[in-house]
Amino acid sequence: MLQFFSKYKFFAVVMLVLSVIIITAIYSILTPIPKLPVYQPNMVNAELVDSTKQYIKKYHTIADFALVNQNGDTISQKHYENKIYIADFFFTTCPTICPIMTDNMVKLQEILKDQNDVLLLSHSVTPEIDSVSVLKAYAEKKGVNDAKWNMLTGDKKQIYDLARKSYLVAKDEPYGGEYDMIHTENFVLVDTKRRIRGFYDGTNWEEMETLLKDLEILKMETN
Repeated sequence: MLQFFSKYKFFAVVMLVLSVIIITAIYSILTPIPKLPVYQPNMVNAELVDSTKQYIKKYHTIADFALVNQNGDTISQKHYENKIYIADFFFTTCPTICPIMTDNMVKLQEILKDQNDVLLLSHSVTPEIDSVSVLKAYAEKKGVNDAKWNMLTGDKKQIYDLARKSYLVAKDEPYGGEYDMIHTENFVLVDTKRRIRGFYDGTNWEEMETLLKDLEILKMETN
């Protein structure tokens, strides 16, 4: 009996290795690769979407823009070409959710500091108050890395349209002035094709951890 097993020992080992390889291959084929959804306006709370966009079901992308950052430089979509980025809307005098959102964005900035393919982008919803000098002082106070994170001000209608028609993260302000809005706490994950791939509560660090995990999934898809 021992001679029998000794004779076929090599064959048994080979068959065992082949079996492991085959089982692993089948598991890989049957296990779906995680992929993030591509958000369309009709998938988002209608309150956060301009009426002209609410029924769009496909091909939604972030519109072109040209706004000014904390250094007085004009920043456009070209700056984010072939980059993944995380965007939000805020204002420097906000006493409630904005400080928490900004602090969490600062933490993301530190975690992502060596990932050159990922950038950050914040838009002021009160550009008439948040001038370049105001944004600069705010950015310096918060420790913003200019190479990683742009804080934008500029044309109020353009910012309103971006919030309501592109990023889908703001409510109309019924009692405000023209192009006034109520921004949300949402951070938006945008892929290299300008598509929305996730929304996250910027005041909740657990949601930021989810964002970071989703970012890795998105990177695998991009690569």
